[in-house]
Parts: sequence; structure tokens; C-alpha cells
Amino acid sequence: MATAATAGPWSPHAQHGGPPSALTARAFELHEADPGQRLARVTVDIMRPVPVGKISLRVRTVRPGRRVTLLEAVMESDGQEVLHARGWRIVRPDGEVPAIGTAGTPPAIPAAAGQFDFGRAHTAGYMSAIEWRFVSGGAFREHAAGSAWTRPLIPLLAGERPSPMSRSLLVADSGSGVGAALDPAKFLYINVDLTVVLPRDPAGEWLLLESATTIGADGTGLTESVLSDTSGRCGGAMQTLLVAPR
Repeated sequence: MATAATAGPWSPHAQHGGPPSALTARAFELHEADPGQRLARVTVDIMRPVPVGKISLRVRTVRPGRRVTLLEAVMESDGQEVLHARGWRIVRPDGEVPAIGTAGTPPAIPAAAGQFDFGRAHTAGYMSAIEWRFVSGGAFREHAAGSAWTRPLIPLLAGERPSPMSRSLLVADSGSGVGAALDPAKFLYINVDLTVVLPRDPAGEWLLLESATTIGADGTGLTESVLSDTSGRCGGAMQTLLVAPR
């Protein structure tokens, strides 16, 4: 049962894409669990708004394997399919593999949380359940590429610590807000999907989103986000956007 804390910025009755995506990753990791594999990529297609309320989730194995496993999930509410997802679990190597492109020095976490301004958006749900510390982008007020350190203020599920992939999906769906290119009071921009790839698992409680959005005149947008922990880059995310004047 989803609580009011999952409600997204567009409506108090529809979930932000982060919580149901994170819940799907949890289901992928628990389904026929293999400790020798890690969940490396999740792609979510949002079929329709996910209601704040009761949902169900079913998972199946599409392609079992010793080295790779492909999983598929369908989320339903009131008999309607609201979300589809696929996830790749990839085997952990027996020997050493060089880490390339994951080190670096990300910007420092600002000392105080930002006071965000997202126009007329609903901010009492998900927006208030995440702590935002903006490095650039003006706390949703400036409509340009932005970056923000994020961490959840409440657990995804009571009594559970979310996995690295669940935590990444929970906040990566906010890339289109952190890197918003248009004024949300004048334009609607809703992502129809989310893809997260983690070459390595993020460590610690903080995750940095560095997000930028490209929009075409035909009303389609693309948000690309770099994901980092305090040690450096750990992954990336991509969202396809529906963009329209309000």
C-alpha cells in the first residue's frame, strides 16, 4: 500500500516514478535470488499514472543463466497495468576486473538543505520525503542543467534498508526535475520511462544527480543524469519525456 509520501509533483493522487521503480528493483533482487549476480540495469516503462494506494507486482524470469539473467515485472492497480520493467542481473567476476571511469572528485555536499521551488507542484509527498542539497540549478528555480545531492528521509519499506539499485532508482527519476529545462508552471514534462545502469554499487547514504535535458520542437525530451556517490561516478540514468504547454 503506497502512502501519501510517494505522491509526485503533478498530482497528490499519482505516485512519483521513483518509489514504484525502486520497489520493482527490490522484487528483481528477491526473485530467484542468486548471490553470485548483481542487478546492474533496470528499465522502467510507465504505462499510466501509478496511483497512491494499493498496487500489486508480479515478476518472472525471461532468460535464466549462469552469467546473466533477464527479469520482467508488471505492476497493477485496480486491474490495470500501470508499469512494466525489465532488469539484467550480471554475474560477479571470479577474478579482478579493472575499475575504469568510476573514480573522481565529486563536488562537496552543501552544508544545508536547499529550499526548493517547483512552481505550483504538489510538494507535500515525495518532494518532501527526499533531502535536496543543490550544487547548481537553483533548487528547481533555474531552468537549466543542474546537480543536487539527494538522500531519502524515510525508508522505501518500513524496517528495510534499500539496496543500492533501489536507492538509485528512487532518486534518479528526479533527474528531469533537477535538470529541468522549462518552467513547470508553463509546461508539463512527464517521463514515460527510466533507465538506470550501475557499473558499481553506490556507497553511503548520499547520491549526486548531475542532470541535463534536451527538448525537441515535436514535444519529446531527453534527460540524461550522471550518478555519483562521495567517491566518484557510479552510474547513469536516462528518461524520455512527454513535453507540452500547460
